[in-house]
Formats: sequence, structure tokens, C-alpha cells
Amino acid sequence: MSNRNNISSGSDWESKIGYSRAVRIGQQVSVSGTTASGADGPVGGDSLAEQTREALRRIVAALGEAGAKPEDVIRTRMYLTDMSRWEEAGLAHGEVFGEIRPATTILEVSKLIDADLLIEIEADAIVAE
Repeated sequence: MSNRNNISSGSDWESKIGYSRAVRIGQQVSVSGTTASGADGPVGGDSLAEQTREALRRIVAALGEAGAKPEDVIRTRMYLTDMSRWEEAGLAHGEVFGEIRPATTILEVSKLIDADLLIEIEADAIVAE
């Protein structure tokens, strides 16, 4: 059996809820739903594009801690609170994944954990050996 590597963001909620920012087992890495949550509100304010960029920046950092890179990502899922703005998120997603082109899903949800958050993103990767 492969070793499990839990990657932490340092949030107190990880131990309270029982989750990790990312988990790597063998070649597979899964990154938890990631937002642009900040101490004083969302990084990027009410800009969906900026919130998307920040969530992706955090995902790329978690991938790096797990020994993966954006090119290893095979799937992303984007949860938007307003589907009419999907293009803003999609274009920001393309800034990171435009050449990589992982399988991607965009869904509308009624709300996220904080009403000011506009997007949450998950990612799955397989690290080539």
C-alpha cells in the first residue's frame, strides 16, 4: 500500500472538521475545495476573476507541497454562486490550465460557506513517475 501524505493549509478547521487541504497517495493527488477566503473577506473582493485566481494560486501551492504541478492536473471542478458570470471564472481558469486542458466541470450552487465567496474549486492530479 502506498504512503498517505496529508497536506495542511494550517487552518484550525482542518482538525475540527477532519479534512486536509490536499492528500497524496501514490501518484494521485486530490485538492479539497479551495476558495479565496481571507481574514478580512475574500481575496479579490467581489471580483469573480480575482477570487478564481486566488483559489487557483492556493491549489497550485498545495499541488507543489504534494510534489505535483499544474501539468499533472487531470480534473477540476468549479462551484459558482452565479452561473451568469461563468465566463469570468472560466477565463481565469484558462490562465492556469489553458494548455493543460484538464477535464473540467462548472456547477452553480446556492451559496458557499461565506456569502461573499463566489467560487470554490477542487482539483485532482496524477503525478507522472
